[in-house]
Amino acid sequence: MRILHTEASCGWGGQEIRILDEAAGLIDRGHEIWLACPPQAPIARAAPARGLRVLTIPLERKRPAGLFAMRALLREHAFDVVNSHSSTDTWLAALACASLKGAPPLVRTRHISAPVARSPSNRWLYARASRFVVTTGERLRQELIDGLGCDPQRVLSIPTGIDHDKFRPVSGRDERSAIRAELGLPDDRCLVGIVATLRSWKGHRYLVEAVAAMKSKVQLVIVGEGPQQEALLAQVAALGRPDLVRFAGQQADVAPWLRALDIFALPSYANEGVPQALMQAMFTGLPCVTTGAGAIGEIAVPGRTAVVVAMQDSEVLTAALGDLQRDPAWRRALGERARAHVLDGFTRERMLDRMSAVFEAAVRPGQPAPGARAG
Repeated sequence: MRILHTEASCGWGGQEIRILDEAAGLIDRGHEIWLACPPQAPIARAAPARGLRVLTIPLERKRPAGLFAMRALLREHAFDVVNSHSSTDTWLAALACASLKGAPPLVRTRHISAPVARSPSNRWLYARASRFVVTTGERLRQELIDGLGCDPQRVLSIPTGIDHDKFRPVSGRDERSAIRAELGLPDDRCLVGIVATLRSWKGHRYLVEAVAAMKSKVQLVIVGEGPQQEALLAQVAALGRPDLVRFAGQQADVAPWLRALDIFALPSYANEGVPQALMQAMFTGLPCVTTGAGAIGEIAVPGRTAVVVAMQDSEVLTAALGDLQRDPAWRRALGERARAHVLDGFTRERMLDRMSAVFEAAVRPGQPAPGARAG
């Protein structure tokens, strides 16, 4: 099939990474994948290396110019299906498809758990204009069904799949020490890490407070960049402990950073589907401390696959991290159970199988996607 992805965001994070990884997997399966996005978007620069054909048009705002450009693009190219990802490009794609004769069906992928207003316009967008809606978690799926009256047969939960060969546990202490030496990380400390765009709701500031309160030798490793970077740098500087936090910046390959850690933490308090970084950490066999934000609960089972703590509470986060640090056997057991859990249903191949089924069903009007009720 000829599939067009649309993305209005000019940022970079898990959403963009999923688009590219999913598209690359479907290209390997013989599909032709295009991407429409603003010219200044980071994804426009990253997409060609993954095999996507890029068309830059003004999608960053809901303006007539973007709508006209989308209509022209759809008239010029014979796409079989359009897959939108952010709010702005979804509206532009939906209006373009609705106003063109013979337009391709629209599949809307919703990546985050921010609430959707129960308005007539949103009901039209999700329940009528979109042939199928894909969410990255079952909780997000149910909110659309309950809140907007979407047909359960046309809303599917398909979490981001992870390459389990790339994200694997270390074989032992010697391998972890070698990885730390290569990355310039200390080998005589407990390393707590987070991989996430530096946005407020990811909870970095609570994690900094929590690690600062730990009494043993520990270092926090922060992988990622984002709008909260200056605030976090100032927070760490005010502590007067320059060796407490390592800011690793944006990393094209986060696997070695995860494999260097002892504990992974993601204290998010909003806007989460099933976070890719948390799944990657679990595939790596790391013990994880997280919260119940969004659809995190679909992989973070309290006491079994993760330690789940209250949101925006650095004290309970400190206690959880300290308990794990003091109990290597618990860390190992928690990491092993987490890896077994995600291997069972969150692999990249499973995601590609299910997305392929959605796109194939989208071009056959009236037919529900396979497994629509399964979540």
